[in-house]
Amino acid sequence: MAQAETKVLTAHIPLPLAEKVDQMAARLERSRGWIMKQALSAWIDQEEARSRLTSEALADVDAGRVIDHQAVQAWADSLGSDTPLPVPAPR
Repeated sequence: MAQAETKVLTAHIPLPLAEKVDQMAARLERSRGWIMKQALSAWIDQEEARSRLTSEALADVDAGRVIDHQAVQAWADSLGSDTPLPVPAPR
């Protein structure tokens, strides 16, 4: 099985965070590098999703698919009542 090419990255990590990484590595019986790779991969995935969702939201605004603030506020205020309003829809 061929091994993927890798690149060493260096970062200055605050000591308390580095100690947590070491503790997690020991608890999971994994290397510090494995922990760092998992954490960085999860963060990259999260940021890519955030960027995609932001782009989709801006496209909705540009297309006029928005919900009036007052409609959202009225809906939220009704949630604790005996007759909650239906979820507002884009106009």
